[in-house]
Amino acid sequence: MKRKLIRNTSEEEAAIQRGIDLDPDAAEMTEEEWARARPTREVMPELVEAYLRSRGKQAAPTKIQISLRLDADLVAKLRASGPGWQSRVNALLKSAMTGKP
Repeated sequence: MKRKLIRNTSEEEAAIQRGIDLDPDAAEMTEEEWARARPTREVMPELVEAYLRSRGKQAAPTKIQISLRLDADLVAKLRASGPGWQSRVNALLKSAMTGKP
């Protein structure tokens, strides 16, 4: 469903701008500051790489997301096993279905 963008009236926009002007932490950047601005990838490449490694788009999606109801105590034990528990559940189910470890 496509949503229609409702623009602020000129009065609303003026009130918003007044609020921004009164906020000392919301100063607009000057032209000089914009000229010195650099992409995050240039300034903090390790942060960008860590973010991209933590969650990236799959090149060729091999899994699908589903909803599954499990006993609360089972989910608690699975989560307690630490990061990667969902992948381990996938491996357990695959092993149970195929007979292969």
